[in-house]
Amino acid sequence: MNGIREILQRDIPHVSATLELDASTARIEVQSLLQHVLQVPRAYLLAHPEQNLDIQQQTAYDVFLKRRLQGEPIAYLLGEREFFGLNFKVSPATLIPRSDTELLVELALQRLPQGKACRVLDLGTGSGAIALSIAHTRPDVAVTAVDASEAALEVARENASRLGVSNISFLRSDWFSSLDGQCFDLIVSNPPYIVVGDAHLSQGDVRFEPLSALASGADGLDDIRSIVSRAEAYLEHEAWLLLEHGYDQAARVRDIFQKNRFGEIYSAKDIAGIDRVSGGVKLR
Repeated sequence: MNGIREILQRDIPHVSATLELDASTARIEVQSLLQHVLQVPRAYLLAHPEQNLDIQQQTAYDVFLKRRLQGEPIAYLLGEREFFGLNFKVSPATLIPRSDTELLVELALQRLPQGKACRVLDLGTGSGAIALSIAHTRPDVAVTAVDASEAALEVARENASRLGVSNISFLRSDWFSSLDGQCFDLIVSNPPYIVVGDAHLSQGDVRFEPLSALASGADGLDDIRSIVSRAEAYLEHEAWLLLEHGYDQAARVRDIFQKNRFGEIYSAKDIAGIDRVSGGVKLR
């Protein structure tokens, strides 16, 4: 059987070359697979590089490595991903939470009323990462998380249970369809916004994620147009709607907000300096 040191030395360059990852990312991925198979923290790998894997561990590791080399996302292999300082279960029924989306959570928390009971709606919750991050940070806020996929909602409910978050409810709904005229103090969403047929849909991790949560019409904005045009009926007066979108869509999304008579329309940049979230406030 191979030892931890030998596996790292052999497989980091292999993963890096095959998946076109930088060496540091490849190292983290191989270490993560070993941690998962051995059920140990990263520090253990560093402290015990001479340890050999037993037959069962070696077999399990080889299977995971093969799947990763074929492109399967590391988050799906491990079944989890960190987001906003919390650990979320993920599955092929949900998008993989990404650090860019943490901006949406930060902006939502900034715009939530302080010192009063308020309600938040997360449209297309997936794993529940956005909704649960808000609910965990603001236990005084009532969060409603909806998704059209029951499989995604099952993952989100499990995440709520794992995180001990109780100020949240889950509802199967195609955007607003099951909300029966409820109103909220803030609505957030990371909707599909990739152009149907875009080459990126056949590359990287995206190949394995649910297409219905990624693509949205010929310009990628069908769902954003639908959400913005219908949101007014579900927002309290002077409540915010905040949406994540693609790297080149900010101006068009702001135009959609303007056509639907929102106020204080703006876009915010992510850590890469790209306009990633746009929003507006209900004026009427």
